Formats: sequence, structure tokens, C-alpha cells
Amino acid sequence: MALVADEWIRHARPEQYCFRRFPDIWLVLGGRGAGKTRVGAEWVNAMVRGLPTFANGVRHGLIALVGETLADVREVMIDGPSGIATISRHDRPRFELGRRRLVWANGAVAQIFSSEDPESLRGPQFDAAWCDEAGKWKHAEACFDMLQFGLRLGSRRPRQVVTTTPRATPLMRRLLADPSVVVTRMATRDNAANLASGFVDAVERRYAGTRLGRQELDGELIEDREDALWTRTSLEAAFAGDVPEMKRIVVAVDPPATSRKTSDACGIVAAGLTEDGQIVVLADASMRAAQPHAWAGAAVSLYHRLQADCLVAEVNQGGDMVTSVIRSVDGTVPVRAVRARRGKWTRAEPVALLYAQGRVRHAGRFAELEDEMCDFGPNGLSNGRSPDRVDALVWAVTELTGERDAEPRVRGLG
Repeated sequence: MALVADEWIRHARPEQYCFRRFPDIWLVLGGRGAGKTRVGAEWVNAMVRGLPTFANGVRHGLIALVGETLADVREVMIDGPSGIATISRHDRPRFELGRRRLVWANGAVAQIFSSEDPESLRGPQFDAAWCDEAGKWKHAEACFDMLQFGLRLGSRRPRQVVTTTPRATPLMRRLLADPSVVVTRMATRDNAANLASGFVDAVERRYAGTRLGRQELDGELIEDREDALWTRTSLEAAFAGDVPEMKRIVVAVDPPATSRKTSDACGIVAAGLTEDGQIVVLADASMRAAQPHAWAGAAVSLYHRLQADCLVAEVNQGGDMVTSVIRSVDGTVPVRAVRARRGKWTRAEPVALLYAQGRVRHAGRFAELEDEMCDFGPNGLSNGRSPDRVDALVWAVTELTGERDAEPRVRGLG
């Protein structure tokens, strides 16, 4: 009973176990301090001892430990606070420096390898492998490929766990695109109980919503689309933080074409113009609403909250219905009905140029809006959906610059 009480399964979080039985590759993506290293070390410990739920009685005796460098394998994967030697119970392995291997009393051996030297994996053979921080390996694909050729032992198919903070590398894309790879995601906050008091709150105050924060804290794979009008780097540069006094504020609405539950979202974006001509994006209140009165209510609510000057609404799809819906919510809101005469990409290009010139800033981190912006190419979004948030952004910025391709302003709809 004492042995069972001491086992990790009694203390681990559910996402730190893989409940899909025996995947060939288990990819664990997590933020910094999310518990990825502990997962890898416990997985190796279970493989060596044949423990559930990772091994279920099948002991593995020849294991590869692959890190960015040999020093990383030794200092993080083996001797680190959550490393194999540190967490080992009842059978602490010994490290043989000269032979670059970890040896257990039951005869199991784990050899160490560096991503800097893929050729060192040519020759040895294994029945299991732990790859740590593969997102920042030096020769990632070559190293991973050489490892696959060496995984050829055991009565069952060899297995491997890959623990990493995700980066948009070819290897990461390849693993995520492989339907046979089981993926688990963990955020830094999930492991707050095992981190220094106040650490999570401090880093989230500084980095939450940023590209770096989403990657390093939330464990998200953040990518740029090569033909997109915006990049993550340009949007990081556009973050303003402090909001100056505005001389004019507008709320732009890009309504969905239908009121079905499967309809596109309604883009609702607010922006303001400063005294010195800077445009500041103030809010993204976009929503997926089945009924018109829901999105109209959200837009009017934002208008009042920001004390905006007008509401800009695209009427290509809904025509007079758009203004009628807004009138039914609040007939006192001044509305400017706009009708697009050019394609979405053509209308967005001048706005992207303003960003490149440093004339548009963001008052906050608008993750979903920024995702759309960095995925908006000449043929739209990569998932085929309508770029509703981008459309609303373009209408708001265009209104503030005076480059109007629209119908006359309508005031006092009541």
C-alpha cells in the first residue's frame, strides 16, 4: 500500500496521463512550467518498471533520451527538478558519464543523444524514446527521422513521447498533421500549485494575450501565413497599452449573412482617432449570434460603453434589414451604412499599409482578431470562413481615415 501511495498517478493531473492506450507517438504541448518534463520523466520511469497506465506490465529496456544538447539531457531530463533521477522511486538509476547512458538495477538502459548530432542515432536501436523540447531542436527533422529508424525493438511497436513548448517548425507541423499522433495540451496555469507563489499571475500580467505568452504560457502553436497582410511581429509592434484621449470613436459591424446557428460570426470592432492622427483599436466584441437582435444589442452596448460617435454597419448582405435591426434596439444611435464595392483583400490593403507605417495601434491584446489578421490572405482565411473580425476592423479604420466607400450617414433612426 505504501508503494501505491507514493506513485505519481495519485498526484498527477488528468492531462498528464495518456488514456488512449499505447499510442506510437504521444505529443505533449505545454507552456513553460506546465509539467511537461515531469510527464516525460514519469513516462520513462513507468516504461522501465512496466507500470500502468503508460506500460501496463510491459517493461522496456532500451530507451533513447533526446534533447536539444547533451547538457540539456543531463541537466533537465535526468538531473533536473522533475528529471528521471530526481523523481525515481525505489530504483534510482545511475548515470555513466563516459558511456552517456542511464542504467537501472533491473538492466534497463537509456542512452542520451543531442539534436546537434543526428548521425549519433545511426546504429543504436531502442524500444522506446523520450524527445524533450523538440520545438527548438537544432536539426529537428534529421534527428527525429534517424530516431525513427532506431525504434525497432520490443514485442510491441516501439513507443515515444515528445514533450515541448510548441514552435512553428516543420517537425511540429508534421507531427500535428499526423492523425496517428495523440496530442495533449497543457497551460502554465494548470500547474500553478507546483510553481512559485505569484509567478503565474506575474507573467500573465506581462505576457497574457501576446504571441509570446500564448506560445510560452498557453502552449499554443502560433504561425504566420506567408501571404497574409499582417504578421505576428507587426501586431506585437502595434500594441500600445496606454490609451490616449480620443477625438472620435466608431464601432463597426460586419453582420452575418443569415441568422442560422451555422452562420458566420458578426464582426464588431471599435476604434478611435487621437488628436495627432493615430488610430487606436479599442475593442473586439465580435460574436457568433444566431439572432440579429443579439449582435445588434452587442454593438449598441459597445457604442454606449465607449461613448462612440457613430456605428458603421455593412449592408451588402442585409440591406435595410441591418439598420432596421439596430433601430429596434436603439433608435437614437447614429448609423453610417456602408456598402462594399471592392473585394475584401483590396479594401484591407490600405489598412495593412497604415499598420506598416505605425499609424494604427492596439489598446489591448485581441487574440482572435489578431489570429484572423495573420491568417487573411488573397483568398480569405485558410479555413474558408468569412473574415468577419477583419472586415469590421477595416470598416472602422477606413471610417476614421475618411477613405469612405459607403452610402450617406444616417442619423437619428428613431
